[in-house]
Amino acid sequence: MAGAGLSVSAGIPDFRTPGTGLYSQLQRFQLPWPEAVFDIRFFRHHPKPFYLLAKELFPGGYCPTPAHFFLKLLHDKCLLLSAFTQNIDGLEQLAGLPADKVVPAHGSFDGAHCIDCGRACSVYAVQQAVYDDEVATCDSCGGLVKPDIVFFGEPLPARFHRRRLADLAQADLLIVMGTSLVVQPFASMIDAVPADCPRLLINMNKGSEQSTGLSGFVLDVASPADAS
Repeated sequence: MAGAGLSVSAGIPDFRTPGTGLYSQLQRFQLPWPEAVFDIRFFRHHPKPFYLLAKELFPGGYCPTPAHFFLKLLHDKCLLLSAFTQNIDGLEQLAGLPADKVVPAHGSFDGAHCIDCGRACSVYAVQQAVYDDEVATCDSCGGLVKPDIVFFGEPLPARFHRRRLADLAQADLLIVMGTSLVVQPFASMIDAVPADCPRLLINMNKGSEQSTGLSGFVLDVASPADAS
């Protein structure tokens, strides 16, 4: 399970870190609230802020990090069942991970659709509109077109739900990297593995620390030696 922290060293900011996260840098768009740039209701009436931001988000401007190549190494050694990612940067595949191993929870830039009629549209046309400071519209109905990344107010991809149910039940080790584990349903996936499955958290912060009656990681547990 990978989050935005996996790509920070590639130069891509995470979302929520105060001062440096993406949401802290959106004042220039004069949004009513930071997350509005990824809100489907806001996008319907104000698509321009997203299209301006998309110029920085489209894959191709960043290189994979050692963490991404670690995922590829696990695959090469036949140890990787699936790589569930919250990221939309495509760096897992750029590192050489096969597309069938990557399960994006929040979609990707691999496709684009009209938000009104649902017609598939050329992602290259959307990318060209982004670089031309324009907004792509549907050739069929004239509706707004956006890449297939999931906005607030949209359902997560069906493939994500299928794979998380099937693959997590088979896990014999769960590695969680670079995520604060606050966004659902991604965060609760750590409890979908078998009871005897070890879970390894590699993070800059504690993330999803267990408290009474709640699931999560048990952190800072004193060893018998410490207690004595």
